[in-house]
Amino acid sequence: MSKVDAIVNPSQDNVKRLVDAALSSEALLTIFARCRVHYDGRAKSELGPGDRVLIIKPDGSFLVHQNRKREPVNWQPPGSLVTIEERNGVLILRSVRRKPREVLEVELDEVYLVSVFKAEDYEELSLTGSEAEMADLIFRRPDLIEPGFKPLYREKTIKHGIVDVLGRDREGNLVVLELKRRKADLHAVSQLKRYVEALKMEHPNVRGILVAPSLTSGARKLLRNEGLEFRRVEPPKKDRRDKGRQRTLL
Repeated sequence: MSKVDAIVNPSQDNVKRLVDAALSSEALLTIFARCRVHYDGRAKSELGPGDRVLIIKPDGSFLVHQNRKREPVNWQPPGSLVTIEERNGVLILRSVRRKPREVLEVELDEVYLVSVFKAEDYEELSLTGSEAEMADLIFRRPDLIEPGFKPLYREKTIKHGIVDVLGRDREGNLVVLELKRRKADLHAVSQLKRYVEALKMEHPNVRGILVAPSLTSGARKLLRNEGLEFRRVEPPKKDRRDKGRQRTLL
């Protein structure tokens, strides 16, 4: 198989051939298709027919994207086992996560394009002053938020998105941290509000704190109106001793 293999409007046999080839060679698989999605695991969900982009990565990640929003509408994490089978004349992509057991099935009603990309990428992303580094800093120094704060999770997936840092305060209240490495705006406040409201459906006491080096006047006003909080935290700065090493990468 070449570096890239793709077929537009493939037959079922060609779909199965390319999917099998991608899974056996640990290649990146992308499918444009009209499909239905069924999930059974910690909850159950059904997604009716629609045009979607399916991405299956060599590490077992399985992403189902609609034509809007950044996050996938359904997904399975790395380590999941992906297979393809035919049932009653319909091709089914099946992804199984073992612990906890979760099953994602995608019925391929019509496939518009399937591509296999034998990607080679051995580099690790290095970010400086990023929100991920801000989270690292908060886990090392939770007192930057307030005395008694205890961070518990980072990038915690909830119903309406992914919380940057989830923790508890000294009173036992759940605390949502939304991190921004630059000046925070109204959108950041709205995002934090959405996460807090989603968690309040299951937890009685939830606080929301926007963490950023600064924020706009509009964001400050909206925080106050919504009963949310702000903590000023600067993203970690790059050590000057790293500059020489950085130049060698350019």
